[in-house]
Amino acid sequence: MTSLQQQPVHIPRSQQMTAEYRGRTYRIFISVPSQSPPASGYPVIYVLDANSVFATMTETIRAQSRAPEKTGVFPAIVVGIGYETEEPFHPNRHYDFTMPVPRSELPKHPTGGEWPEQGGASGFLTFIEDELKPAIAAMHPIDPARQSIIGHSLGGLFVLHAFLTHPGGFQTYIAGSPSIHWNESALLEKERTLPARLNDDGGRIGLLIAMGEQERTHKSNAYDKAEAMAARLSAPNHSWLDVSFKSFAEEGHISVLPVLISHAVRFLSKNPR
Repeated sequence: MTSLQQQPVHIPRSQQMTAEYRGRTYRIFISVPSQSPPASGYPVIYVLDANSVFATMTETIRAQSRAPEKTGVFPAIVVGIGYETEEPFHPNRHYDFTMPVPRSELPKHPTGGEWPEQGGASGFLTFIEDELKPAIAAMHPIDPARQSIIGHSLGGLFVLHAFLTHPGGFQTYIAGSPSIHWNESALLEKERTLPARLNDDGGRIGLLIAMGEQERTHKSNAYDKAEAMAARLSAPNHSWLDVSFKSFAEEGHISVLPVLISHAVRFLSKNPR
């Protein structure tokens, strides 16, 4: 038998670096297409919980963008925001992805224990907008009019928070299985006052809210809450918004991730601008 030599596996045209912000450390993963950038620059997809899904998103884009005229998926830079861990998820996500909630109103922890520190979503969004985005733009030719963000679970909650508080920050928002029940009242208030935060520049914004079909029975009612939010935002007075709600058959809260990513890259490639 031919001898086998073990070597680390690398994702082509990808790198990682460390970012520090307000005493918190992030592992930033970046993949760049092999194709030359268009005149306007590459689209950019910001991916939360990157330790778990950066590779999936990168390979999905790489495979489907080889024939964009057939798939509708175009080459894009993927920027994953993760943590200094080899695990798929890190406890710090609870702080970065959530809005402040009085401890008495927190959902019950599934194991009966205490939740990690929470309430840092506004600061995390500032890090993305004021620190990470300019750094990526300085490194690569990017299209500022084709910026997307995707998150799942608490990451999906953060995506909705980002959309409702700063709708002009991205052109496409993808919230997978968003944990709306974490602080529903705050989201509803931001939704009510959303029109006041819109810039009348004629641009359209894409919003995909997606759930696994099996999440219908979860005691949090997150499925119904997500579907209802998508329906409200689809109202005629939100003509600037391209809203889609997608339920993936036979998928649960975690198993939905790969199919969500495959669907998401086609949704964001529509480029509502």
